[in-house]
Amino acid sequence: MPDLLYPPVIGLARTWFKALDLRFDIHGTHHVPRRGGAVLVSNHISYLDFIFTGLAARPAKRLVRFMAKESVFRHKVSGPLMRAMKHIPVDRRRGEDAYAHALGALRSGEVIGVFPEATISRSFALKDFKSGAARLAQEARVPLVPMALWGTQRLWTKGHRRDFGRNHIPVGIRVGEPLPAGDGESPLTVTERLRDRVHELLEAAQRAYPASPEGPADSWWLPAHLGGTAPTPAEARAL
Repeated sequence: MPDLLYPPVIGLARTWFKALDLRFDIHGTHHVPRRGGAVLVSNHISYLDFIFTGLAARPAKRLVRFMAKESVFRHKVSGPLMRAMKHIPVDRRRGEDAYAHALGALRSGEVIGVFPEATISRSFALKDFKSGAARLAQEARVPLVPMALWGTQRLWTKGHRRDFGRNHIPVGIRVGEPLPAGDGESPLTVTERLRDRVHELLEAAQRAYPASPEGPADSWWLPAHLGGTAPTPAEARAL
């Protein structure tokens, strides 16, 4: 069945990016396979990360099917859109259904988008990864494609009001070389390697980021270990 809705939604998103005058710094999109299944794995710092993760796959002309919490599919507006774009609902009480759905999509040659931290990182530092992405890649025999986002938290994130009025916000996107899922390796070992690679990409995006906080009141989006006032990982866990 053809994707009738997904391409127009992408076009609308690009128009919105231009209206916001976002400044993109994107590297490594050639690592996204042009054909065949793959698991695209990103850090998670914003409610909008799925849009920017999907943007990284566009040079390869791929449409990413994201795994998202089931409540999004029940919403009267987002639900029909998510289903029409063939994203995958995740009911945490019945995770095996989402897993089987994603596995079938991978085996049919789709790119699946996964945020293995499961929820947004309030500290903007990398959290522990769930092993589901590695298990999917191993069972489907497809590569894991690591990537990192930076700057998206300034637009809309947990615990802060969305800010779509501030123009010229830089958004960094880094995509790394595909990682083999590792025949014979445990999913936990593969997950550790994957997390290390995403961490490297995140640090590269942070080093290249061209903006700094505009005073103490604006330092909320910078992690504590980089001198900002975002919660530490321990404080974020308490929240």
